[in-house]
Amino acid sequence: MSSRKTERLINLTIALLATKRYLTKSDIFRTIEGYAGSSESKERMFERDKDELRAIGIVIEVGGLDPFFDDEAGYRIRPEEYSLNLGALTGVEIALLSLAAEAWKGAALSASAQTALLKLHSLGIQSDFDAIPSMAPNLNIFFPSFGVIAQAIAARKEIDFLYIDKDLNRHMRRLHPFGVGNRGGRWYLVGLDVDKNEQRTFRLDRIDGDVVAVGLSEAFEVPPQFYLVDFLQTNIFEPVDSALVAIRHGKGHVLRRQATITETGEEFDRCQIPFSNLSQFVEVLLWHGNDVIVISPDSVRSQIILALERVVEAHYV
Repeated sequence: MSSRKTERLINLTIALLATKRYLTKSDIFRTIEGYAGSSESKERMFERDKDELRAIGIVIEVGGLDPFFDDEAGYRIRPEEYSLNLGALTGVEIALLSLAAEAWKGAALSASAQTALLKLHSLGIQSDFDAIPSMAPNLNIFFPSFGVIAQAIAARKEIDFLYIDKDLNRHMRRLHPFGVGNRGGRWYLVGLDVDKNEQRTFRLDRIDGDVVAVGLSEAFEVPPQFYLVDFLQTNIFEPVDSALVAIRHGKGHVLRRQATITETGEEFDRCQIPFSNLSQFVEVLLWHGNDVIVISPDSVRSQIILALERVVEAHYV
């Protein structure tokens, strides 16, 4: 799916979620960027967009503007009925969906999304951006320039940053950013080092200060054979396992910072936490007591149970 079509689908979803009345096709074509061409081509485009949204479980309600008149049909998405049929997604795919969800709430796509809502207001159509529901799970990223990097990747703009190497020396780098991803609980930025003219990998936690986007958009091309997930799996050699852990609200702050994905719950949040040493990881979990519950995998659960049984035997038998 092209980026323009993806942005159109996201902005259509935002508009239908935020509106307080049914939107007609005319409203949609005037406010959502991407619907162009003849009336027939707009109609076909809109019908395909509706089918794609419904295919992933988004319920689009059809109704009239006035129940006493046979008006043009209108469309909206009720926030309380909004859901996605995620199916069997990988952790990477869930992470990408979570990034998209954050964008919907006003980050990467805020300009075009808010423009659509402003256009609705100008047509006298009341909308509420805050009514758009958050989508869990959330992606944990403790890096202030992540948005700058993500937008530079999307726009294919060069970036400058100060990087601390393994010898603790600082060097200014200029990069053509190809992608950013997580491997073993760490975030990595991959791209072409302009000065060295080589593809390099950089850890986000070693970037010192702000990342600055420079120059014009579409300044470079990403190699057609480059695929971030495969690259990280092939080039970042870290023994990696992962556990799904429920952490009580307000507890387990260290574990939460290590989590790659967090799904918010009523009393406990479900966190996907990578680890490389099972025994050390079990010790950390045990230290948190009943504020942490291991959901999976069975290998971690069995080690926790075994350790607790030994404690009981040592003190109560």
